[in-house]
Amino acid sequence: MNVFRNAVLAGLFTLAAGAAAQAQVSSISTPPQGSVWNTMASVIAGQARESAGMGLVVQPYGGNAQMMQAVNDGLAEYSLNDVNDVITAVGGTGEYAAALPNLRVIARINPFPIGLYVKESSGMTAVSALAGKSVPSGWDAFPIARSHISAILAAGGLTWDDVKQVPVPELIRGSDDMASGRVDSAFFAVGGPKVAEIDASVGGVRFLTVDANDETLAAIQKVRPAFYFSEVAPAPVRVGVPEPMMFVTWDNVLLAGAHVSDEQVGQLLAAIFDNKDAIAKAYPPLGALNIETAFKEYPGVEYHPGAVAFFKERGVAQSPAE
Repeated sequence: MNVFRNAVLAGLFTLAAGAAAQAQVSSISTPPQGSVWNTMASVIAGQARESAGMGLVVQPYGGNAQMMQAVNDGLAEYSLNDVNDVITAVGGTGEYAAALPNLRVIARINPFPIGLYVKESSGMTAVSALAGKSVPSGWDAFPIARSHISAILAAGGLTWDDVKQVPVPELIRGSDDMASGRVDSAFFAVGGPKVAEIDASVGGVRFLTVDANDETLAAIQKVRPAFYFSEVAPAPVRVGVPEPMMFVTWDNVLLAGAHVSDEQVGQLLAAIFDNKDAIAKAYPPLGALNIETAFKEYPGVEYHPGAVAFFKERGVAQSPAE
């Protein structure tokens, strides 16, 4: 009888432990609500909960440095970021005073076009038209924007010395200041929900065009080595893109901390790539998800071993850095 009872108790303990592990809550660190990364993370987390039963939640932070620090220190399991910023964070250069060695890439998610946008009533259509106009600067709570705007200005043949600099603290505030007239332009990613909000509040916005050629490509890659140009076509979710336009672009990557188990990483990647159609339906910019291009080599950063195992199992070879 005691043997039977002990076996039953052991079985119950195993089931309870399994249920607890399944219910374990993990988080994706993001910028504030209204940002593209926050929206993307919310969709990914929702799909992971629905299809894989993962206890995944979105945790907003004030900016990239806080997001990366949280993952590095084990306070968050995952994050979404510009691969250029990840390279900088791991190396402890640029805006990062100390290296964050525990960041691991787990997948290339999509190309991430960015730009400066203005009120449609301004009459401006190109970045070059911002000469003598005001551009958001400072970015104390979102310092990654400094390098991004430097690249956008360079792609329009301008530098910071050619524009009026108006300090803004972070991404959402920058768009609000443009709407109120405090600054002539705002910085955001194409497809950002905040852009649609501003568009509705001011009677129309548009992104400014850049000059995409070999000379400006060299200029933007001096700012960050993994920047490139991509063409973006109009679509309902891409507010402010009235015709096919070229944008400064980076690869958006999903990260995990070194403390996250291989099993958890593989489970999340399976939830994403096995349900990419549902994810794209929830947020169209994620329609660029493609397992065949998701395992891309980048200088200065490592892939999580759980991701390496996942792609090997799916027969996906690593593509070289551009």
